[in-house]
Amino acid sequence: MTTFWITLLLVLGLSTLIWTTAGVLRVIAARLTPLRRVGGLPADRGEGTALAAGRPERDRVAVLMAAHDEEPVLGGTLAALQALQSGVQLFLVSDGSTDATAEIAREHGAAVLELNPNRGKAGALVEAIRHFELAERFDVVMLLDADTRLAPDYFETGLRAFDDPAVVAVAGRATTLLTPRSPARAGRILVAYRERVYVAMQYLFKFGQAGRFADAVPIVPGFASMYRTRILADIDIAAPGLKIEDYNMTFEVHAKRLGRIAFHPHCAIAHTQDPDELVDYVKQVERWNLGFWQTVLRHRFRLSVFWLSLTLFIVELLVSSAVLVLVLPAIAVSTAVTLSGEAGLVPGGVLSGLADALPPLALVLGVVVPDYLLTLLAAVVSRRAAYLAYGLVFPLLRVIDAVLCLVALYKAGFRRSTGQWTSPSRRPVTSSAG
Repeated sequence: MTTFWITLLLVLGLSTLIWTTAGVLRVIAARLTPLRRVGGLPADRGEGTALAAGRPERDRVAVLMAAHDEEPVLGGTLAALQALQSGVQLFLVSDGSTDATAEIAREHGAAVLELNPNRGKAGALVEAIRHFELAERFDVVMLLDADTRLAPDYFETGLRAFDDPAVVAVAGRATTLLTPRSPARAGRILVAYRERVYVAMQYLFKFGQAGRFADAVPIVPGFASMYRTRILADIDIAAPGLKIEDYNMTFEVHAKRLGRIAFHPHCAIAHTQDPDELVDYVKQVERWNLGFWQTVLRHRFRLSVFWLSLTLFIVELLVSSAVLVLVLPAIAVSTAVTLSGEAGLVPGGVLSGLADALPPLALVLGVVVPDYLLTLLAAVVSRRAAYLAYGLVFPLLRVIDAVLCLVALYKAGFRRSTGQWTSPSRRPVTSSAG
């Protein structure tokens, strides 16, 4: 069973144990501190106290959307945002759109800036922040994607983190938008798998990483997160050569010691539409991976909890990706050698030794067991029993993820990106969908 335990450790990783333990300690500390709610967020003691502590009022929050050909989903997203009656002000930059994106935004009361040609999301955000003078007019800018629906209490729970003056960014908690439902079962499996990734990363990693004495959150996702405007001038939002901007913005917060990043899985929740077709899924994951590796290569190591955590994660990510890529061939070879040996067709030697060292059952269990534990967690958190059946297919999707991760690392060493984007496939959403 040695092979089983080694494979299990390589697939799960030491980082999971460290940050899950840190998250548990956060929960314990919050329960032992009566003046705090779960996750270390300050408890409400009245509006006056909250404002005195530094929490911005709603009219001091600007919601900024960068959109490129988002006609299928934009109207529903804006209607849902208006239904929250949050009191925030909405700004949209239409980046080279060729459809009705700008018109839809104006119909929903947004201040609109139209750019041509397509500059990419990062460049569009920079131009919008400058054009609308958001850093001068507002205390907080929230970055919102066109396919994202905010939970009803997004601002109530998210803005509470800013009671701590050291907090300069609040990472939104991602969860998949289940409506409209994918018409194909394969699509529903892809969406469920993405939800499992969200649950695993946010509950087992990010919650612990956001602890006051750790401050090691690696990404403030650009789909629905908030920044204090006073730090925007210090962040190179549109750094050249990067595919996406949110990793780099987060790394800059750490590198320049601009402040702390807050996160809690029960706060600042937003629902995002995830790909339900394999081609779109591969494109999105490849884009995210390429942006991550490009950002890592852009920044230099510093002696800090963030960089030590990131370094350990990178090492484990590469090792686990290699294991997952090689595990299927290893299982096939080991099984073939074992069966041939039992039939007396293969003499002892290197191949026989390989089968003994890598028994196929141990290899399978070393991958499947930890993987299915993550599925159980996602099913409990999301309250979706269907994930238990879908989880039987998830190991194959993890292999795809591993391949994409390694390919993106190779590309990051040789390819610089313009940041320009193309419109993803969307499932049209009505204003009533949520």
